[in-house]
Amino acid sequence: MNRLKKRWNISSNWQLASILIVFAITGFSSLQLAKPFLSLIGIPENFEPHWLYRILRLVLIFPIYQVLLIFIGFLFGQFTFFWNFEKKMLNKMKLGFLVNFVEEKILKK
Repeated sequence: MNRLKKRWNISSNWQLASILIVFAITGFSSLQLAKPFLSLIGIPENFEPHWLYRILRLVLIFPIYQVLLIFIGFLFGQFTFFWNFEKKMLNKMKLGFLVNFVEEKILKK
């Protein structure tokens, strides 16, 4: 636990616990939301071919997870941690333009 606290630059066990809970809730929720969202846009669960349905669902899980991570992190009082986490991750994936857009248009920094 101390290695995570040092790596994430956090000091309390409560903050570490809440961060881990947010990751758990977000992962489960993104998996659960992808299926109904595909149905909503007209792609049923019994879509043929099955491999295409699975690929579409996996591709859809990624943006759902990103949005939920920020939202659930906010609800747990960890917005700053998760926003910084998202910025690092998106920059590593060469999607930093999304961070710039959100900061300029939504957060107005």
